[in-house]
Amino acid sequence: MAATIQSVKARQIFDSRGNPTVEVDVCCSDGTFARAAVPSGASTGVYEALELRDGGSDYLGKGVSKAVDNVNSIIAPALIGKDPTAQTELDNYMVQQLDGTKNEWGWCKQKLGANAILAVSLAVCKAGASVKKIPLYQHIANLAGNKQLVLPVPAFNVINGGSHAGNKLAMQEFMILPTGAASFKEAMKMGVEVYHNLKSVIKKKYGQDATNVGDEGGFAPNIQENKEGLELLKTAIEKAGYTGKVVIGMDVAASEFYNDKDKTYDLNFKEENNDGSQKISGDSLKNVYKSFVSEYPIVSIEDPFDQDDWVHYAKMTEECGVEVQIVGDDLLVTNPTRVAKAIKEKSCNALLLKVNQIGSVTESIEAVKMSKHAGWGVMTSHRSGETEDTFIADLAVGLSTVRSRLGLPAAQSGLPSTTSF
Repeated sequence: MAATIQSVKARQIFDSRGNPTVEVDVCCSDGTFARAAVPSGASTGVYEALELRDGGSDYLGKGVSKAVDNVNSIIAPALIGKDPTAQTELDNYMVQQLDGTKNEWGWCKQKLGANAILAVSLAVCKAGASVKKIPLYQHIANLAGNKQLVLPVPAFNVINGGSHAGNKLAMQEFMILPTGAASFKEAMKMGVEVYHNLKSVIKKKYGQDATNVGDEGGFAPNIQENKEGLELLKTAIEKAGYTGKVVIGMDVAASEFYNDKDKTYDLNFKEENNDGSQKISGDSLKNVYKSFVSEYPIVSIEDPFDQDDWVHYAKMTEECGVEVQIVGDDLLVTNPTRVAKAIKEKSCNALLLKVNQIGSVTESIEAVKMSKHAGWGVMTSHRSGETEDTFIADLAVGLSTVRSRLGLPAAQSGLPSTTSF
């Protein structure tokens, strides 16, 4: 007799930033037990599916008791007796029937919350793998119809700016990617060695207090020039002896410093009441990126423009897309409808996969399959508010996403995922 779901239980736990989030346990009739927890982001796209928070004064409004109650009182009773291996069927049932809310971009999870639905979706996926007695990454690969499994190239976020740090850097993340490594083990070695060399470089140039870290564990020196961040990385890579083997990626998170009123990007947005001298147009910002690419070994630029600036995304992709991966994060929010629009308009050439942006395993797989069919690259990503859950490591392998942003071994938000391969 096939195993069925016997119980689904949600609770509130805390993520790596000390904010509440949702954890779910699923138990099956064959004794299978699976547990999953949902991460959350600091800089979030406005088109992400609804992350349901309680509001009010408790936890500064960030409690998730409503999402927990939605799992325990609505989702759990509806899944009792269901087949845990029927991932697509169960995800669609939760998203389309139990929740059923839609907007112009598809199912938005405004009734139950994406954090409620996703926690169950992840736990069910783990349970399905256990019931089938196969590794989680293989189960995910089977769900996606993926025959070829590969370990990803890790992207280490080693300098933090933007919403992830209290410094003056406008651009949010400066990453290193050990593309010249022969194995994941060697890639980790390269990444860690560059990270520690970077610490020495920053300390020597700016002093001990400049080696304080940001929200994701990367260094947060109080510099303002984004080019200086790239220069620090270039120097650290050279000192580690990995020139040509370790390259650079950026997550600009440009929506964080876009001014919708005058359609400009303020590279000094962290300074209140600034004189506006560093406000530039989308075309000027594009030229800044092009100058970066010509001077530094940059292979990936994520969210170079605002999440609604489709025009400049397309221009950037047309002019730089052959040599650089233009990654849509806030632009796409792992949403198949927005991915379809970006493919049609040639807005970017890579998807950043964050399961909590869309709220279910099935929709995440759909977004990845669409992206790959279009010839895009795919990067799996953690969030800055992470948990001990290592699901995204299996997701990266199961979907063969080639590159993965999994944080830093030295950071609580990245440690579980980076050490799971």
